[in-house]
Amino acid sequence: MMVITNFLVNFIISSSWFFHMSLEDALQSLKRGEFILLFDSAGRENEIDMVVAAEFVTPEHVARMRQHAGGLLCIAIDNAFATSLDLKYMHEILADSTLSNKGMIMGLAPYGDHPTFSLSVNHYQTYTGITDKDRALTISEMAKIFSVENKQKKFTSSFKTPGHVPLLIASKGLLSARQGHTEMSVYLAQIAGLTPVTAICEMMDAETYVALSVDKAEKYAKQNGIPLIDGKELLEYAKVN
Repeated sequence: MMVITNFLVNFIISSSWFFHMSLEDALQSLKRGEFILLFDSAGRENEIDMVVAAEFVTPEHVARMRQHAGGLLCIAIDNAFATSLDLKYMHEILADSTLSNKGMIMGLAPYGDHPTFSLSVNHYQTYTGITDKDRALTISEMAKIFSVENKQKKFTSSFKTPGHVPLLIASKGLLSARQGHTEMSVYLAQIAGLTPVTAICEMMDAETYVALSVDKAEKYAKQNGIPLIDGKELLEYAKVN
């Protein structure tokens, strides 16, 4: 029994050490403008997103997310930042609109959360807005606004809607209010000391036609040297820190 107990203690310690090393690796990757993979949880969307800090996004990042992830490429932003831009959630905008059939507006998603979608935008210097170059410009320029003095003025003069990159607004309170990829990615950017704006894209599986499994994501992460973060463990880290 003592041998088994010691084994379990050592396993727990080593697992905790491994996670904190993985988290540190993830933060360093974000700081270098590199990707991380982020899993929310099996009880939620059960999806892995490719994540990169928006301030570093280039056309190469967008091409890789398009080719290796394949989901919807979005910009996740901090709630206070969204407020400074006078942005609202799309379900709130539609609720206040003259839409005749308000029953079309999504309430809670099947996994239990309100969607975080707001407007979809293009930077004014883009052409169609959908190319790798155009979306990279939209994403990187969105991150730059965070540091300017008159954010709303800069935003309204620099972006057009509707566009090709959806904005996602992180919940106020971040992980204490909602545990989605939007909140988790913004939280990771914050603790990395970066602008709280991220580019995220769900990883899809062309063989099964559903979201990429955790096993396949782990294989991809190992092959490409990308840190894979488990959302449940990130929540535990956030509670302690």
